[in-house]
Amino acid sequence: MNINISGKNINISNYLRDIVNKKAGKLERYFKPDTEMQVTLSIEKSRHIAEVTIVCDGLVLRGEEATGDMYSSIDAVLKKLERQMRKHRTKLERRLHESAFDEDTVYDYFDEDFEEDEPQLVRKKKFALRPMDVEDAIMQMDLLGHNFFVFRNMHNNEVNVLYKRTDGNYGLIEPQ
Repeated sequence: MNINISGKNINISNYLRDIVNKKAGKLERYFKPDTEMQVTLSIEKSRHIAEVTIVCDGLVLRGEEATGDMYSSIDAVLKKLERQMRKHRTKLERRLHESAFDEDTVYDYFDEDFEEDEPQLVRKKKFALRPMDVEDAIMQMDLLGHNFFVFRNMHNNEVNVLYKRTDGNYGLIEPQ
């Protein structure tokens, strides 16, 4: 596995690089040797953020954790990725045709009786899409107190999704 480590607002010391390689290297037994793992460590105010992205045969696994300590963030994000792999094991195996995982270790490592409460669809909602511009959609979303808002853009008549980002700004998803 190729592990690429980068930093934002932080100098990556050799000790930190060794820690990341050692801990992230434990995941390499589940993937092909040519799998890419991108680890980005950053500091924003008092938050130590660890982001890990694994690209394997067109599938992307991604995790991000922020704590007050960089080592805790690294541990938490790797546990999160391992949990994602366990949760979606059968989906990943079907999609990747069992070619990306080292089959012996996957079946030895994962507990076959593992069951986790899967999220369920509990509500369906239908509503009419009013044509509006982005500014009106932002105002409507804020009035409703929602984190996202679906609307028909009056300028191109396409369905758009407006969402509130964690940094407090807004994002817009437009179809291509």
